[in-house]
Amino acid sequence: MDTRTISPSSSATTLTPNSNSTLLADSVRLATITFPGIRLQPRDAHKLRGYLGGLFRDHSPLLHNHFDDGTYRQHYPLVQYKVLNEVATLVGLNEGAAPLVQLFLHIRELDLAGKRHPVLDKHIRHESAAIGLGTELYRYRFVTRWLPLNQGNHRDYQALEPAARRMQLTRILTNNILALLKAANVYAPQLPRLMVHLALSEPVLTQFKNQPMLGFGGEFVANVVLPDGLGLGKSVARGFGSVQRLD
Repeated sequence: MDTRTISPSSSATTLTPNSNSTLLADSVRLATITFPGIRLQPRDAHKLRGYLGGLFRDHSPLLHNHFDDGTYRQHYPLVQYKVLNEVATLVGLNEGAAPLVQLFLHIRELDLAGKRHPVLDKHIRHESAAIGLGTELYRYRFVTRWLPLNQGNHRDYQALEPAARRMQLTRILTNNILALLKAANVYAPQLPRLMVHLALSEPVLTQFKNQPMLGFGGEFVANVVLPDGLGLGKSVARGFGSVQRLD
């Protein structure tokens, strides 16, 4: 696995900078709720989703990503449950921001697998955040493990040589970013081509729905502006693949 640090300017010549604007981004609504008095581990994110998604099940299908008839909503999750720096965190994107704002005052405790945590301190930030393809490179790191593979392509990945593995992961991350841009309604075919360069750490086995999956940390560089805290890859609703911009 390539663990080199990539300079954001190292591939600038592959892009076509616009001297008048370095950002071809739009903006999205973003709501972030944090509970700084409740310290958790990343593995607790699915408990957070289970409790709050169930508690407010009748409020909006976006909170649990299921429709009223029980079918799964096959789209990028607009409400995501995370543990970032040991802090329980909820992130809502566009239509997913409104339910979080509406329910903020009604969250008085977190019951996680039978352990009750009274909410004594909670914060909410509701903002307009830039997102979209740019004409410069930006560097990000995964603050929670990125899960790029499913059971099918996991077997394919294991059979590949290192160079082919990097190519596959780059292709998957590119598709992950495009899926987020489409969910945010800021993608258009005429926009500049998305350029992605990976600098990942060695993968670790991560439990996902009682199945061992490869989870990756590390960094990537891309000509895209992404809001901090949003997730890429599999199971972003449960906190995986959360990103933070480094420059």
